[in-house]
Amino acid sequence: MTDLSDRIPAAVTRRGLFHGAGGLAAVAGLGGLGLGTATAQQAQGLQGNINHSVARWTFGDMALDDLCVLARQVGLGAIDLCGPDDWPVLAEHGLASSMCNGAEISLEDGWADPANHATLIDSYTRHIALVAQSGHTNLICFSGNRRGMSDAEGLDHCAEGLSQILPIAADAGAVLQMELLNSRVNHPDYLCDRSAWGVALCERLNSPNFKLLYDIYHMQIMEGDVIRTITDHHQWFGHYHTAGNPGRNEPDDSQELNYPAICRAIRDTGYRGWIAQEFVPLDPQTGPQSLRDAVLICDV
Repeated sequence: MTDLSDRIPAAVTRRGLFHGAGGLAAVAGLGGLGLGTATAQQAQGLQGNINHSVARWTFGDMALDDLCVLARQVGLGAIDLCGPDDWPVLAEHGLASSMCNGAEISLEDGWADPANHATLIDSYTRHIALVAQSGHTNLICFSGNRRGMSDAEGLDHCAEGLSQILPIAADAGAVLQMELLNSRVNHPDYLCDRSAWGVALCERLNSPNFKLLYDIYHMQIMEGDVIRTITDHHQWFGHYHTAGNPGRNEPDDSQELNYPAICRAIRDTGYRGWIAQEFVPLDPQTGPQSLRDAVLICDV
């Protein structure tokens, strides 16, 4: 997610956005500006079974306003991984924030370390209120790195901290979503790096206001067996991210994941949330067309 190849400028990485071009010409040729989400989907030949989104950071070289234009033109209903400063821009374009951020410390410093709990509880309490006031639902969170602790210790610590804010989330109608990330390639030492561990945390917390963000790219690296995992554990998965593997580029036939089959499996669970494209275009100049192509691949 943040470990990009040296093709991508540091300013475009997701880690940079959490701590914190010229695509408009290509956008102009796609058409459809100003349509409602359902109408835009129909105009772009989308089937209406999948709610499509795109991660802000993967088009970080494009102004947010321009990305919103592109999103509407390819039939998206939301932008992913946006914070409070971005929400008014999204609203101007009739787009939702499908996954809100800004409450976390970092991907490495999360709920697994009790030393972070006081800071995180204060930050998430404030951000949950902002999310609810703005009419959004999902707010991302991270386990952080394990730093020598066992799976059991990390799970205990995460449950202890998160249980203190879940009643606040429930009152606000917000859902905290902990992201599953790979620790093999992109995020060494990250604790929540396997679906079984994340499911165990969900079962411990047993709250409709806590779910997992199942990142298909990351879990392919860690464990594979993507469709079976989704089918067996979908009740705990509240959000999905896509990207091709290896390389986290376009989810096309140049990589190993069968996204039409995966998205059919997600659809068939009855899921009605968001599937967000989180691939990094191989060529930023053709990024807008790559986004349209990716949406069509995943539209089942």
